[in-house]
Amino acid sequence: MPRREKMLLCAGAVFLVLLFLMSSTDLIIKERAVQIDSISVILSEDMDDYYQNFRKGMEKAATDLRSDVRLITLYDRKDQDQQVELTTREIRDGAGAVVIEPAEEKAAVMALESLNPGCPVIFVSASSPSDFVTDSILIDYFEAGRILGEKAAEKNLPGEKVCLFAQGMAYNGVQDAYEGVCSVLNDQGISYELYVDKEGKAFRKVIENTVYPGTGPVEVVALDVQSLDRTASILNESSVYKDHVSLYGIGSTTGILNLLDQGIIDGLVTYDQFSQGYLSIKKAVEAIHGSRQKQETLLDPVYLDQQELASGAYEKMLYPME
Repeated sequence: MPRREKMLLCAGAVFLVLLFLMSSTDLIIKERAVQIDSISVILSEDMDDYYQNFRKGMEKAATDLRSDVRLITLYDRKDQDQQVELTTREIRDGAGAVVIEPAEEKAAVMALESLNPGCPVIFVSASSPSDFVTDSILIDYFEAGRILGEKAAEKNLPGEKVCLFAQGMAYNGVQDAYEGVCSVLNDQGISYELYVDKEGKAFRKVIENTVYPGTGPVEVVALDVQSLDRTASILNESSVYKDHVSLYGIGSTTGILNLLDQGIIDGLVTYDQFSQGYLSIKKAVEAIHGSRQKQETLLDPVYLDQQELASGAYEKMLYPME
């Protein structure tokens, strides 16, 4: 082979090697760095049992939108001061946005105004006109309460007492739900009593009194998911209680839905928690990139009883991704 051809072959081989090296690195085409948005989600509870579908929606959005999402629970449930401390820590550590389920809505807004977060803040299960809250995603609590008030009024019998249970009136949506229930009961002249108890001891006493000394049948409307869960657990302890107590409430978990299916709970109002979780992350990402304007998203309340649950009409909403 002539020397000239050998040189051309060597040069060609060297050229091909260089092309391979450059194409397999970023010497020619620099790969666009993928931005991973850091988002902290701070709940108001000390465990995430009440957030099963919310968490699924949040995790799906994190995957779709390439976000790093941290789910944080409190050490002590509904501890507003602790939630403020955790919020401050996450912002200080560089969170691009913070999603908060406020323990107490008004106190949370005041804390944000003092903190001046400097990053987008999304509220879930609460709303606020504050400039520090970029978006809010929540159920229409007044409408949820009104629906439960109508159901309680439908069944109300002579001599039957209506009791409203809540773990705290300052907690998210409880006051609005209370006003929704009362708007119906007041219009129909039905008397009621409100019991506020974070530990649920007052709820137990009301239920036990229906059996002994026998104060008569009671209709209970639980104004928050924790009160509904606690009351249903008490009723589930003895079949005797269920003979004297009808139970309605707001919220759903797998355990609560099982008790609805068993007839322990007569009816409940829930909503699309998967969508709430997904939207909270989606809106946070949009706010980080400056493409969000302040708005409030209201999720439609859905009433379920044993028959509606068995129909399967809301199976996809209640059991997403299963």
